[in-house]
Amino acid sequence: MAADEVCGVQGCGKEASRSLSTRKVKEALPELKLIGEPRRIHLCKDHYRQFRKKTKEERDLDRATWQ
Repeated sequence: MAADEVCGVQGCGKEASRSLSTRKVKEALPELKLIGEPRRIHLCKDHYRQFRKKTKEERDLDRATWQ
């Protein structure tokens, strides 16, 4: 991530650590208010952790199909 990137959640302002699809973030965390509507959204460590917790079961099922 570039050093000047900030979290795309309204009111957060922390340094971004990951970049994800805006569509996937909206599906997993509809309660978040995002800044703008770009294709990809930058998330800070805390918001990325929330995203991972909400999508854990889905990711486990995806991995199970490959085994």
